[in-house]
Amino acid sequence: MSTSTHRQDIDARAFRDALGHYASGITIITGRDEQGPIGFTCQSFYSVSTSPPLISFSVLKTSTTYPRIRRTGRFAVNVLAHHQQGVSNQFARKGTDKWVGIRWHPTRAGNPVLEDTLMWLDCEIWAEHDAGDHLIVLGRVVEMSPATRHAHEPLLYYQSRYRRLGPDETP
Repeated sequence: MSTSTHRQDIDARAFRDALGHYASGITIITGRDEQGPIGFTCQSFYSVSTSPPLISFSVLKTSTTYPRIRRTGRFAVNVLAHHQQGVSNQFARKGTDKWVGIRWHPTRAGNPVLEDTLMWLDCEIWAEHDAGDHLIVLGRVVEMSPATRHAHEPLLYYQSRYRRLGPDETP
């Protein structure tokens, strides 16, 4: 086994294209401050721990929305269903009112939960870590949608396009 390392310069666009071969779900991270509801589209979300119940998402350091969420110390994760492509696009835009036409209700902590999502989690910020041009945010889950609510298929993103699950294959 060789102990030498081989370093190659990685082209940012080629790296992004390569990672496009990994399918992910789409979430909307939401919060609420003195100015009202806030939120952004996020595809880098995953579970971290069951004890304590922790999740994580990554956000660009240039985000203008996340600093407002950070100040509140809490957020909700809304996992989008396959019919919510328009919602994903709406919350991904900068400089527009992302909440036009969006129906939601508050969690016990006051964070917005979007109507008709696949599921949601309400969280307190547990930790934040620097990661290049992103921040990795860990959240402790304090409330979540009831299990009986999960009736839709997820909205997936693969190779720069929205996708949905196909029929199960027979083993």
